[in-house]
Amino acid sequence: MLDLKLVQKNPDLVRENLARRGSDMDLAEFSRLDRERRALLVEVEALKARRNEASAEIAGLKRAGRDASAIIKEMAALGARVKDLDQRLADIGRAERDWLMSVPNLAHESVPPGKDENDNPVLRTWGQKPEFAFQPKDHHDLGVALGGLDFERAAKVTGARFTVSYGWAAQLERALAALMLDMHTREHGYIEATPPFMVNSASLLGTGQLPKFEQDLFKIEGWDYFLIPTAEVPVTNFFRDETLKDEDDLPVGFCSLTPCFRSEAGSYGKDTRGLIRQHQFYKVELVRLSRPGESYDQLETLTGHAEAVLRRLGLHYRVISLCAGDLGFSAAKTYDLEVWLPGQQQYREISSCSNFEDFQARRANIRYLPKGSKKSAFVHTLNGSGLAVGRTLVAVIENYQQADGSLVIPEALRPYMAGLDLVRPEVKKDRWI
Repeated sequence: MLDLKLVQKNPDLVRENLARRGSDMDLAEFSRLDRERRALLVEVEALKARRNEASAEIAGLKRAGRDASAIIKEMAALGARVKDLDQRLADIGRAERDWLMSVPNLAHESVPPGKDENDNPVLRTWGQKPEFAFQPKDHHDLGVALGGLDFERAAKVTGARFTVSYGWAAQLERALAALMLDMHTREHGYIEATPPFMVNSASLLGTGQLPKFEQDLFKIEGWDYFLIPTAEVPVTNFFRDETLKDEDDLPVGFCSLTPCFRSEAGSYGKDTRGLIRQHQFYKVELVRLSRPGESYDQLETLTGHAEAVLRRLGLHYRVISLCAGDLGFSAAKTYDLEVWLPGQQQYREISSCSNFEDFQARRANIRYLPKGSKKSAFVHTLNGSGLAVGRTLVAVIENYQQADGSLVIPEALRPYMAGLDLVRPEVKKDRWI
């Protein structure tokens, strides 16, 4: 949520930034409400000043034994008017807050201009695209041929955009998650946390999914619970309505392995094949809380932690900076990591790392007490995928496939695979998968 005072005092700055993002938000209604609020405040203050004067007048008349009924009648009408104005001011305050809740964050000055993903500049690449002496398969065909992925049974059990993993595929997915968690906790200093996989609406309001993006969520009927779209939501809300008393506790970082549930309401017909866009998938999420002046250094640090996993796995990737028109609702700046998928002959997003500045902290009321200050301030929040486990599985399958249809297990994962270093194609007449 934007700072109310910023919008009131610098509407042109806000308007220009939102236009830069391609937002169609109109400040006219907010400006109208704010003008009405200011006028009402002037009237209320004048009426309350008159009420104070009248109280003294009434007391003086009564001491003098004179009739005060006219002033008392005037005060009754004045009191009713003040009550009405106070109610209108409260209504305007709620309307302004509702408007602020629907407004996206302001893009940081370093965010490149642009309208959509086609305008996102590539900042750097790592590694080389693998070369194959054969036509590489995509993960769907290879995973099914090796007996590890089953989309038909998942569709029967639940529906489209779900998958069953067997044997080596289930083990490999677990190994990927374990590698990520070990790297982030042992090497990068994150605290591992396992949050609830359902959250209440206040948590989703705090991180910006509600009220604007409710259609993208799975709600539990009859409860104020939603399945989490990412661990960002519960982990960031650990500190909702709290003030961190010791500034030295910042920055603090958490990593969490959770399932993620998304309705993909706005992606009908996109990526229906394979694991790229599922209703349920696992992700290791990185969440950091920072002092305001350090948050952009922390964004570079967090992004580097996500990159380290791709490097450990030997996967070629690139880092792009999202342009203003492609930023997510809550983000002030975002880097996407895109891994190369040879079976699809394209780069695909595997991590998105963002600095939200104080946007989420204002919504969730997360503060800290700066040293030497008696007044608290909002923290800055950041998060990123470290990584999306299912998409990393896709990348490993497509990049490590062999000409004979087998799959080499990357060296970094072998300690987690109980000695398995190669998945071989097997032909069995009585196969059940």
